[in-house]
Amino acid sequence: MPLYDYEILDKKGNPTGERFEVFQTMSAKPLKKQPDTGKPCRRAITAPNIAGKWSDIKGKGILSNKNLDRLGFTKYEKKGDGYMERVAGKEGPKSISLDD
Repeated sequence: MPLYDYEILDKKGNPTGERFEVFQTMSAKPLKKQPDTGKPCRRAITAPNIAGKWSDIKGKGILSNKNLDRLGFTKYEKKGDGYMERVAGKEGPKSISLDD
């Protein structure tokens, strides 16, 4: 469920600088009054929060083959039944096979 930002409005409909947040479904109609005080409000336009410090997007970059290689880690990926091939790093065998 998305978190929406709202801004409180004065009697003329201008923003006062006060804001609050509400979890709502995307299909819910925007609030017209602040739930606690009853003051008039409107949804505020805010920038989306994408690729923060702990997001999935950032995590994929940290665990990329290039980054793991740069940090000195070795990574193997399954390439077949019982066979793995080194895709990052310089240490260890180029491939690992269960048949060996």
